[in-house]
Amino acid sequence: MKSEGLLLVISGPAGAGKGTVVKELMKDENMRLSISATTRAPRGQEQNGVEYYFLSKEEFEKMIADNGFYEYAQYVGNYYGSPKKPVEQWLGEGRDVILEIEVQGCKSVKAQTPECISIFIKPPSLEILEKRLRGRGTESEEVIAKRMARAAEELPLADDYDYVVVNDDLDRCVGELRDIIAKLRDEK
Repeated sequence: MKSEGLLLVISGPAGAGKGTVVKELMKDENMRLSISATTRAPRGQEQNGVEYYFLSKEEFEKMIADNGFYEYAQYVGNYYGSPKKPVEQWLGEGRDVILEIEVQGCKSVKAQTPECISIFIKPPSLEILEKRLRGRGTESEEVIAKRMARAAEELPLADDYDYVVVNDDLDRCVGELRDIIAKLRDEK
């Protein structure tokens, strides 16, 4: 019988490289990425169950009442959350599941699921983080300033995580994460 998979919660400030790191981890065929639910309307070519689970406000609130989320929040008038059902199904199949979520969301997940493994992806420095954000070329000065202020608040919270991995080199960072996951699988 296959043992239950690992629930991995990955957080870190915008620009730390979480998305890129997760994309690399997803190359493991045993790994699954939790898809968030939202009450916002699909944009462009977004498909239900691919980018998000698109729910009505009523459906989302019913799931809240039924304890159907690991974590959820309201942002700009819409709900966003991590549904439990698909994650629990994958975990039961022995698959490892990544929740790529905000620091506040991680606290909620840990409170409900203490056995989850929390991993904080940290930039090498605030200067490099700012350089990465500017390098994207997608954000205004105001947005960059807000992201930097948020990063300054989030970085001290890294101490609350089970593991902190500095993303100073993508291959090294991904390798370190794969080693952590392999060790945790062996311990199960």
